[in-house]
Amino acid sequence: MNQKRNAPRTPTPKKPKSSSWGKVADWYHEHLSEDTDTYHAKVILPNLLRLVAPQKGMHIADIACGEGFFSRAFAAAGAEVFGSDISNELIAHAKKEALPNTKFAAAPSHHIPAAASEYFDTAVIVLALQNIRDLAGTMKEAARLLKKNGALYIVLNHPVLRSPGTTSWVWDDAQQKQVRRIDAYLTEREIPIVMHPGKTGSPSTVSFHRPLQSYIKALVNNGFLIAGMEEWISHKQSQPGPRAAAENAARKEFPLFLMIKAVRG
Repeated sequence: MNQKRNAPRTPTPKKPKSSSWGKVADWYHEHLSEDTDTYHAKVILPNLLRLVAPQKGMHIADIACGEGFFSRAFAAAGAEVFGSDISNELIAHAKKEALPNTKFAAAPSHHIPAAASEYFDTAVIVLALQNIRDLAGTMKEAARLLKKNGALYIVLNHPVLRSPGTTSWVWDDAQQKQVRRIDAYLTEREIPIVMHPGKTGSPSTVSFHRPLQSYIKALVNNGFLIAGMEEWISHKQSQPGPRAAAENAARKEFPLFLMIKAVRG
């Protein structure tokens, strides 16, 4: 009697346990310090400065602050800033370049014991919430930190149009257009992310895709009122070529970033 041989199994890659960017803290700090053409510098910072309007006398909490890029900008405008991040390595960089009116502490976004309750006028979570596992806990902690009527500004990779593995740019030959393809949206997913694509032995982390309704529900369930929303486009321009005009037009139609403003009730 013939017996079928079992096919060799391909090992299933292990999911990273942490979503921290501490393993690439040095690279990330250098990237933001030396590259002046980043989305952080060209798109997000100008818009945040316009909305937050940091000034002397304001107290701002920068939750999941990374190496302190936005904290430094708020502090340079005169605000008192407290930044926290789960990564000790990133906080070490933030402390090295801290201005006198900034303080930093290593802490997860859902539990920041060094930050006083109902002390801050404004809180921000910039390009971090999609990398944080405990969404509800983070919203609860943000509510604890803010004064009544304090504002929370969240900046995300656009959850509809910029989700790893399910969105992409596609060239439509028939219409000679650059279009945005969306393969999935409503299903929440945990997505492994390679921090240095193409580099052998690159460390990895995880990102969390959530539909927009998940963020809104988490805010409302923790006492926030939605006060505003903006969608921000890329500042990039294509090199001259036959598709350049279509690519540049598409960038203006499909925003990469979403900003949600919520107010603590």
